[in-house]
Amino acid sequence: LKKSGGKVLDGKKAFELYATHGLPFELTRDVAQEQELNVDEAGFKAAMEEHKVQSGGGKAMGKMGGENVELYSAALEKCKQANEIGTNGVEYNPYEWQTIEGKVIGLFSEGEQVNSALTDSEVEILVPQTGFYIDSGGQMGDTGWIQAVDGSWEVEISEVKKPATGVIIHYGTVPRGKVQVGDKAVIIVDQPRRMDIMRNHTATHLLHAQLHKVIGEHARQAGSLVAPDRLRFDFTHHEAILAEKLDQIEAGVNQAILEDHALSIKTKSLAEAKAEGAMALFGEKYGEVVRTVTIDPEHPISYELCGGTHVENTGDIGTFLILSEGSAAAGVRRIEAVTGRAAYEVIRERNKTLRKSAKILTASLEEVPAKITALLDAHEDLRREMVEVKQQLVKTEFVKQLAGTKMIKDVPVLSCLLKDADNDTLRLMTDAFREKYSSGVVALGSVVNEKPTIICAVTEDLVKRGLNAGDIVKAVAGIMGGSGGGRPVLAQAGGKDASKLSEALDQVIPFVESKL
Repeated sequence: LKKSGGKVLDGKKAFELYATHGLPFELTRDVAQEQELNVDEAGFKAAMEEHKVQSGGGKAMGKMGGENVELYSAALEKCKQANEIGTNGVEYNPYEWQTIEGKVIGLFSEGEQVNSALTDSEVEILVPQTGFYIDSGGQMGDTGWIQAVDGSWEVEISEVKKPATGVIIHYGTVPRGKVQVGDKAVIIVDQPRRMDIMRNHTATHLLHAQLHKVIGEHARQAGSLVAPDRLRFDFTHHEAILAEKLDQIEAGVNQAILEDHALSIKTKSLAEAKAEGAMALFGEKYGEVVRTVTIDPEHPISYELCGGTHVENTGDIGTFLILSEGSAAAGVRRIEAVTGRAAYEVIRERNKTLRKSAKILTASLEEVPAKITALLDAHEDLRREMVEVKQQLVKTEFVKQLAGTKMIKDVPVLSCLLKDADNDTLRLMTDAFREKYSSGVVALGSVVNEKPTIICAVTEDLVKRGLNAGDIVKAVAGIMGGSGGGRPVLAQAGGKDASKLSEALDQVIPFVESKL
């Protein structure tokens, strides 16, 4: 941009950095300002809004787009004309309606509107009201059931979407019975799953607050996933978080859980919420009236604008456990964690593993780390002893091989295979050769980690005469399906075909002879 003389980064380009690489707008703006450039903020917001509409991820008020929009919209209008639904379309209240009675006013299957659906059918259902949360703001949507009031049929709901203004469609399959348009029904959210999601969502607010407290106010949310089995939280930060800091963050969240703070959820004007210091996510489009979530209204721990579902008290979360912390993008870190039932399962499995380890080690749980450390130390001692024994065996073999050193035009040359020698041992043996011969060439081969290796050494005086260890290994490496290189006095080659190692070593002496 600077090379072309530009001064403002296009908003769409800034959004591409956010959508593709997770780079928050604030970070893009800061980097641009360091280069004396500006970023088109209005263009960024417009691109984000356009992306939401195209992907069906916008707010419940707007038109979402997606498949079969005309079909659903036409069905909605017919229902309005028949007074089966209000003028604003499907009533949506995921905060209070976990179970609500209604009526099937629309059925769709394979892109068509139908009057009924049989067992094992995949269907889309339209009802006048729903308490199913629609995937939004990083929080996954609800699943559950729509059942006949008389129990004659059931539909398992796997997903809920808003494909058009005023339309909310429940997607599912019919495990039993025959569902028909006009049937009275009960719309039931999977409450245990919803509770898991609520635990994780409230935990993200506590985590956000702890990140501010422990690593600084710059740690702003840059994306999230709130699922029933885990949470993922991306935030702006320039480096990995130290283990001690992670422990501090985890402990802080759990302390807030133990203190069982109440949550206060209110709707108010956007201006009022911002004036009170409510945290808003950059790039998120808010209406004039917003929903706020406060943890501990008396002494607020967290105060954010949020349309998601939450527990009533932090104690309902149970336990918070960080699973990992890593890089999500340049300047963005990611924490993955679990709460509630999922956290209990992780702890239970870890305890099982710890108890099993203690049993194997014949130690108490507390003694396991010390026992493992002692075993690792003993293992390292044995490894060193084995290396020494191997080196001694290889040295013995090498001494035998020295007898096969050939004189090529007054130059001692040795090329041989040493079994069970690693790279370090091969180098030691080349040193031993040069101790015996002040002038000479040595090429030693072995199979290391199932791959053929050759190490070659040439004394300084022969380098002056035109011999080069790098040239030697390059000349023979191709036979093994590999390549080589290095310094004139010491070089190494590796290959893919261990069966060709001896053949490659056999070519060393002819090559040296051709150069002398």
